[in-house]
Amino acid sequence: MSHALRLAEKGLYSTTPNPRVGCVITQNEQIVGSGWHERAGQPHAEINALRVAAVAARGATAYITLEPCAHHGRTPPCTDALIGAGIAKVIIAMEDPNPIVSGRGCAVLQQAGIEVQTGLLQMDAQALNIGFVNRMIHQKPWIRIKTAASLDGKTALNNGISQWITGKAARRDGHQWRARSCAILTGIGTIKSDNPQLTVRHVETSRQPKKIIVDSHLDISLDAKLLQSEDEIFIFTANDEALEKKTVLSKMGVQVIVLPEAKGRVDLKRMMIMLANLGMNEVLVEAGCGLNGALVNAGLVDELIIFLAPHLLGNSAQGMFKLPELISLDQKKGLRIKDLRMIGQDVRVIAELS
Repeated sequence: MSHALRLAEKGLYSTTPNPRVGCVITQNEQIVGSGWHERAGQPHAEINALRVAAVAARGATAYITLEPCAHHGRTPPCTDALIGAGIAKVIIAMEDPNPIVSGRGCAVLQQAGIEVQTGLLQMDAQALNIGFVNRMIHQKPWIRIKTAASLDGKTALNNGISQWITGKAARRDGHQWRARSCAILTGIGTIKSDNPQLTVRHVETSRQPKKIIVDSHLDISLDAKLLQSEDEIFIFTANDEALEKKTVLSKMGVQVIVLPEAKGRVDLKRMMIMLANLGMNEVLVEAGCGLNGALVNAGLVDELIIFLAPHLLGNSAQGMFKLPELISLDQKKGLRIKDLRMIGQDVRVIAELS
């Protein structure tokens, strides 16, 4: 199963919106076939492994990181392929949280006389597909905020200059988080101050993540670098006017979605539901303190990735999160540190909001 999970990781950057899945087939404790799901619309891990195993699959055991599908989607049911190949036993890391699959795959296999076991290395399988699981269960993507700051928690000078606070190793690591994400989310403030591309450049990837911009007043310049790419771009705004600008953006291939809330800003909670409906599993936020704080304050952030550089920028520099003033320490936002390590000369902290 560990081998199957390592195979599943090969799809880390490419399977969206599908989960990352690996499969290993053994006969007499010898591996006779293995495979992984490479891209949505292409064969699933089980099919790739069965093709390698061929006739050796009859009477064999299949180790699969996620419950096999029993329904027709873009591809036929994997349960049918496993049954047809004569697999005798299936060991599954985790059941599929997708309501149209959950439990059905196991039931179909058992009805065909195949022995089924579940739960082997379940936590590892869930961690690999944390966004897919979150989308299926909670109807929202797994939201990560990635930010780089000085050791005193400052992300930019007061004049907005922020490049580069961290070193090359940390920036490369940041691009790995970009590459595994379905989309990168930013705010209009970051577009205006940094004019970023938000592309994956420092690691090899077969696709670029989608781009999401929160722009309440639809202030974005049509010359913004981000709009010049061929990547799929969504702008969420509260402006239900500016018809001419929306028409121009639409002709540029940008999808403008109006989602106002009572105070004239973008309704962030409704936006998350829509992103889930669009099939986004993991969304990486690379924004300023305003949007970062709004997302945290709305309870929409699942995880923080903070790179801390060995510098001090002082009290007047810009912070990471704009949050309401606290009058009691009981109001503080709790975190659970998941990982702490050096990346080059910088410290990377990964924490979940509790």
